[in-house]
Amino acid sequence: MYDLLIHNAAVITLDNEEMIDNGFVLVHEGRFIQVSEGPPPLALKEKAVNIKDAKGKWLLSGFFNTHCHTPMSILRGAADDLPLDQWLKEEVWPREKFLDKDMIHAGTSLALVEMIRSGTVGFLDMYHLHMDIVAEAVVEAGLKGALSRGMIALGFTPQELKDKLNEAAVLAKGWESHESKRLKGFLFPHAPYTCTPDFLEAVADRARSENLPLSIHLAETKKEVARHEKEYGKRPVEHLDDLGFFESPVLAAHGVHVNSFEIKLLTDKNVSVSHNPLSNLKLGSGVAPVGEMMKQGLHLSIGTDSVVSNNNLDMFQEVRTAALLQKGFFHDASLVTAREALQMGTIHGAKAAGFTESGLIKEGYEADFILVDSSKPHLQPVENRVSHLVYSASGQDVTDVFVNGRAVMRNKELITLDEEKIVYEANNQYRRLNGLYRN
Repeated sequence: MYDLLIHNAAVITLDNEEMIDNGFVLVHEGRFIQVSEGPPPLALKEKAVNIKDAKGKWLLSGFFNTHCHTPMSILRGAADDLPLDQWLKEEVWPREKFLDKDMIHAGTSLALVEMIRSGTVGFLDMYHLHMDIVAEAVVEAGLKGALSRGMIALGFTPQELKDKLNEAAVLAKGWESHESKRLKGFLFPHAPYTCTPDFLEAVADRARSENLPLSIHLAETKKEVARHEKEYGKRPVEHLDDLGFFESPVLAAHGVHVNSFEIKLLTDKNVSVSHNPLSNLKLGSGVAPVGEMMKQGLHLSIGTDSVVSNNNLDMFQEVRTAALLQKGFFHDASLVTAREALQMGTIHGAKAAGFTESGLIKEGYEADFILVDSSKPHLQPVENRVSHLVYSASGQDVTDVFVNGRAVMRNKELITLDEEKIVYEANNQYRRLNGLYRN
């Protein structure tokens, strides 16, 4: 018997531009075992435990958000219209001092509801508090998570930093071996401006010894890059390379202020960059040279960052912005095609987050996919699917979400999470946080 058969779907494989106007997918033990055109043979229907008629919906890979901070969803709207440095020091960090386990759980759960509803199946998450709670929530929700315990070095003793790094490594290794097989572990020193060179070297050494990938905020603002160059005589990218940071797999977030030399260095070192266009715009950080990155062969994915700087987790919006922003800013409509943007949000994101057997609708790949309601007026004429998905669709068009072949949302109804309870608790915990902060 087979676990799941979905038929009568327009299948957007994103593999060599292949598209199936009307076909079916067969899933068993969490993977696609057949992706074919036309109606399924009667023999397959008889052997399928669950059969779903997609009724012409579009079937494609779910999104992989490669940079976010889910616990911060409880702070949505708390700090707007400020540059990054002021935003962090005057608004975000002072509030974060009051976050406890209940607030972390509430913020994370709210983010997971939003992710599922808008078609995200996996994400890379970093936070500096209670990441064990985040991991539990991800497992409960049925999503995939590449998780990391964030590390800031400034203001801590050598022993405290040693303990912090050890905790981060132990957590990461535990997630790598989790029985769900849906968790990955990263080491994530916050940024070159919050971590000393000695600490960054120690993290890089630990990553190599533990065979763990790394992530870091990198070259997000012009001010950050200039300050680093003044203090160390080198720009952040070159300095990290000198410290041996790129000797392990690295996913760098932002990369807004990098030059051609640095792009080539990152490409040569096989560094991936998570492009966060909406967060970079809202914080006034700038526009990453994604077109130049693509020309040099740099591996690019897409992230939302936290909802305090975005302010949502809808990857449809992020993918659209990634395509449109390059065209407008660099006066070149050919930069970042619809297909390239969609691939950045799916297959490239899966690879960057460590889920290398996901991101495509292809036999042998893990069955992480979504269904999109193609009957909506803004998605017509129905034949221009990839264009519509990037330039017209939104997370509200997603009807079904599957992770490893298991439904986490079916016909817009969440299966694994109690949305009403989560929304109530998020508001309750926000009011409690606000009371502590103001007093």
